[in-house]
Amino acid sequence: MSEEIKMEKEEGELEYHDILIDLIKGQSKKKKDALMKILYGGECLPIKVTEEASNLSNKHDFEIKAFNLPVTYKEELRKPRRVRIGAIQNSIAVSTSESVEKQRNALWAKIEKMLIAAGEMGTNVICLQEAWNMPFAFCTREKKKWMEFAEPIDGPTTQFLAKIAKKYQMVIVNPILERDIKRQGQIWNTVVVIDADGEVLGFHRKTHIPRVGDFNESTYYMEGNTPHTVFETKYAKIGINICYGRHFPENWAGYGLKGAEIVFNPSATVGLLSEPLWGVEARNAAIANGYFTVAINRVGTETFPNEFTSGNGLPSHKDFGHFYGSSFLTAPNGLRTPSLSRIRDSLLVAEVDLNQIRQVRDKWCFPMTRRLPVYAKLFNEASQLDWEPETVSKSNPQKKKKIIPKKK
Repeated sequence: MSEEIKMEKEEGELEYHDILIDLIKGQSKKKKDALMKILYGGECLPIKVTEEASNLSNKHDFEIKAFNLPVTYKEELRKPRRVRIGAIQNSIAVSTSESVEKQRNALWAKIEKMLIAAGEMGTNVICLQEAWNMPFAFCTREKKKWMEFAEPIDGPTTQFLAKIAKKYQMVIVNPILERDIKRQGQIWNTVVVIDADGEVLGFHRKTHIPRVGDFNESTYYMEGNTPHTVFETKYAKIGINICYGRHFPENWAGYGLKGAEIVFNPSATVGLLSEPLWGVEARNAAIANGYFTVAINRVGTETFPNEFTSGNGLPSHKDFGHFYGSSFLTAPNGLRTPSLSRIRDSLLVAEVDLNQIRQVRDKWCFPMTRRLPVYAKLFNEASQLDWEPETVSKSNPQKKKKIIPKKK
């Protein structure tokens, strides 16, 4: 085991938010408020967890964190658009050496309790983590067994969730490994959006596929063909920026341009690779694009039957590393919730007012000042294979524009 992986395993038990709270406990209220403003954009108000939801969390060992994000100001003409947004992060339920059916069914049983708790909390729209109904086996590069988790858009997992969606009038974003029956069984990394009536509203396929570390996903599926799909659900217009797509500001921008009010980022990422970036990217996207973002990551360390390597010089190993959870929501003004646990199955519920989107955009004027034609020209030129960036230097002086004098 390399020193880096060993260090990551040791850090897996740490709860960074709790460490932060411990550090500021002894500070004055003024200093505490200032620290929370700098780190989180302010402080979210707690929401009382219902008795039914609390009983479920205690019985089935998952935490619930619930917050109310205050609106910038109360408007005179528009009624509030209060929406409760949810996110679920979880570990796998049984060993990866168990049968496909046993693994999938165990995850169904685990998530069902958490979704019921979300429903009891009055959640309107909720998103699960990337490929939630299976282990994240794409590090192994093995096809046998793991490909059996793939299913059609309207497959058994979607049908299972549709019943819960209908019962609680709750939109459920369902990330799965898709088998495209219209394209000779081709595999995609896909999210299925189930509206509050239990009907499938549509689907979106992962836009950016990583080729870094143990993320050997291109062995299984390639880039999707549904960029920046926005779904008008019963409660809000939502987009889904799957996992690796969060590293691309242009990708986040696409959802905003197409009218998204909430953008979910269902992910599976490990501490050794991405944790320093985690609290930054989705929060920046919320600020830059003037919408709500929800970053969701799975939890735990998943060990596989066979050792694997990824051509990165590390010794062969049987696990991906620690999936550090830490899911959170950010408002358009930069206010974010505290993270969920790094080590526990958890449910996040956050109540927001979608009117805040326009309020923040009115304040900062980003839609008016973003200069889209300037960027469109650059992106169009840069997308050509023969494009070469031009810089100004002594050997390549800047071209001066001719100034034509006005006629007197």
